Amino acid sequence: MLRKAYRTFGAASNVTPTAVIQVKPGIGDVIWHLPFIRAIAGASPGGQVTFLTPPRSSARDLLNAEPGVAEVLYFEHGGSELQRGLNVLRLSQLLKRGGFRTVWILDRTIRPALAAWLAGVPERIGLGLGTQRFFITNPGIDHSHFHDEPIDWLAALMAAMNVPVPTREPNLPVPAETLLALDARFAAEPRPWIVLGIVASHPDKDWPEGYWAEFAAALRKRTSGSIFLIGGPQNKARAKELIARTPRAALIDACDLTLLESVALLRHADLFVGSNSGPLNLAAASQTEAFGLFGNTPVLTYSNYIHAIVPEGGPSADGMGRILPTDVLDKIAPYLDLRKRP
Repeated sequence: MLRKAYRTFGAASNVTPTAVIQVKPGIGDVIWHLPFIRAIAGASPGGQVTFLTPPRSSARDLLNAEPGVAEVLYFEHGGSELQRGLNVLRLSQLLKRGGFRTVWILDRTIRPALAAWLAGVPERIGLGLGTQRFFITNPGIDHSHFHDEPIDWLAALMAAMNVPVPTREPNLPVPAETLLALDARFAAEPRPWIVLGIVASHPDKDWPEGYWAEFAAALRKRTSGSIFLIGGPQNKARAKELIARTPRAALIDACDLTLLESVALLRHADLFVGSNSGPLNLAAASQTEAFGLFGNTPVLTYSNYIHAIVPEGGPSADGMGRILPTDVLDKIAPYLDLRKRP
């Protein structure tokens, strides 16, 4: 296993000369940023970077086996105006103590660039959209990109800095012992393994409870494989209720798995279904065919493993309620006999 020596604010450690700052807090945000982080690491001294991101991202767990990331440092980014100001000062101190020569800021926000400037980091690379341009040392990207999607910002930045990005597929590595332990735990469960992500990062992204129950029951009639439920400990009660509502579906409650164990399950899985949330991104990063319910959010296009299910007429405020269980079953039907190659 690749073991990394993580540190907290103020602790002593030898660090890479290059830091990458990513301010978005979601698990999915870490995933789709990963190809760009790898590209920067490949162009940096030693082939590694230090990754700085908010703690809600769970990046320390997710990137445990990622060779291009030497360590993960957490910092807070949001909050009230006062908290944001204090967070800038704390991030500046963290960067200064790290002794970084280069900092990449993978967002158009000004605060990380200001923190790097206050820390005296010699090379500060950013998008340069808006007032951020006054605190970076590269020219930035053209202002015509201002309203682009964030992934397009980064593609433009990599092109401007002559940093090749071979692929946008995250292909997240998992420690071998975690994979082996997961395989041993569920070795007796029949294939195919179908994982349902019953968690949503926001209530508006959630699929109605009754739809999940109807879908699970219909899915059981179509496959003799194993149906797993994931969503973390916070969704144990939901999993229990869903299992109670679909007694013939023989669902497997896997909400007690840790984040890395859930990724290992997705690595072994043959198919995934869930809303536009963290598990969908993790499934795509595990190279598992992932069907995402995009009822009221833009469709994610960074991975070929993501298959979007949208309501008729496209996403809308009530879109999740307009994606019917029969719609989802029809979409995944051609994949129900799919088996991953070992």
